[in-house]
Amino acid sequence: MFSGIVGAISNDMAIDLGTANTLVYVPGRGIVLEEPSVVAFSNDEGAQRIIAVGHEAKAMLGRTPDTVRTVQPMRDGVIADFVAAEEMIKHFIRKVHNRRTLTSPKIMICVPADATPVERRAVHEAALSAGARKIYLIQEPVAAAIGIGLPISKPRGSMVVDIGGGTTDIAVISLGGVIYSRSIRTAGNAFDDSIVNHIRHQHHLLIGQTNAEKIKIEAGTAIARANGKVIEIHIKGRDLKKGIPNQITLGPADIAEALSTPLARIADGVKLALEQIEPELAADIYEAGIHLTGGGALLDKISTKLSRETGVKYITPEDPLRCVAIGTGRALEQLDDIKDLLAHVQ
Repeated sequence: MFSGIVGAISNDMAIDLGTANTLVYVPGRGIVLEEPSVVAFSNDEGAQRIIAVGHEAKAMLGRTPDTVRTVQPMRDGVIADFVAAEEMIKHFIRKVHNRRTLTSPKIMICVPADATPVERRAVHEAALSAGARKIYLIQEPVAAAIGIGLPISKPRGSMVVDIGGGTTDIAVISLGGVIYSRSIRTAGNAFDDSIVNHIRHQHHLLIGQTNAEKIKIEAGTAIARANGKVIEIHIKGRDLKKGIPNQITLGPADIAEALSTPLARIADGVKLALEQIEPELAADIYEAGIHLTGGGALLDKISTKLSRETGVKYITPEDPLRCVAIGTGRALEQLDDIKDLLAHVQ
């Protein structure tokens, strides 16, 4: 009997099903899993078999033989490969509970603010097929607001900009309701693409997405420091003129230039939101600032860059990468209090 009670307590989970990474929160335990959203299949004799998920599968990207296929099930925050997404969710459920057989948990999953009814239903169906007994959906910026601990139930406007892997989600929340929400399909992956394209066009060197992501994490900046220490970035790839491996050296100014276009798109999305909400809400946001969450919030000087572009101060929480997962988990724990904030499946 006691083991049944423990199972009932620990089975339910909240999932931040992201384009780049998936995080799992279990009530009473917090975040228990954080892995890349990647699945590797073996195609031996026409039969597909999963051989790796998460960190192990990501290490295979760009390095597999013809018999192995690596898949990123999520694109722009929504499911692009249903089978791979279902198998990935199954794998994470088993891993979290350390069991070979599936449990039947209640699951709260976050979705982009602008996810269509079809995209929401795809997430819902994938979780059902993976073994969940009940699924709830919540918009990513709403989850982020809950994770930060914003006073979303009060008659005061709060604005969250969540920069994930596939989408930047913008939301304004007041009195326990979503006043405005919008997704921009420009986020962390677009940063990587911009770095790849900049190095290709300006320096005639071809690098892969994994290398670009590493450059972004280790040396990415939204604004190059005018009088700061010059950090040299050594980049290896294929010389497009000679067709052989080569290495170039860049500085922070090159990366800031590469990232200027996607950052401008995000700033434009914020300005559009501020234009379309009521003046009273805009005044609240101008006074309190905009809360910046998601992995993109870790980019050096991004809050300064966006503040210059939009005229509003930005606040980055202590752990922006995990705000959505924590908020999704808290939403599951406080289900009766936040039902009006849930996203519905039609």
